[in-house]
Amino acid sequence: MPKSRIRKKEKKYLPEKVATALPEPKESPRWLVPTMLTAFLIGLAWIVTYYISQTRYPIPNVGAWNMAIGFGLIGIGFGLATRWR
Repeated sequence: MPKSRIRKKEKKYLPEKVATALPEPKESPRWLVPTMLTAFLIGLAWIVTYYISQTRYPIPNVGAWNMAIGFGLIGIGFGLATRWR
């Protein structure tokens, strides 16, 4: 059986912008991890305070919105965690 011909692959075209783009930073900013952990902990403390105080605190007369605030802070923590390298 005859051997098949070997084809040379053409180089892929890269636009100038992509070829000369600056590399992304290799490390996270110094403020990211402390801010992320703070958001996690404050959100957790907010929800725990809401349950322990039998829905009276941290902000009275807001009701279940205290849960939304606590989970919002935890969500901010998760959003920052996606940028951590």
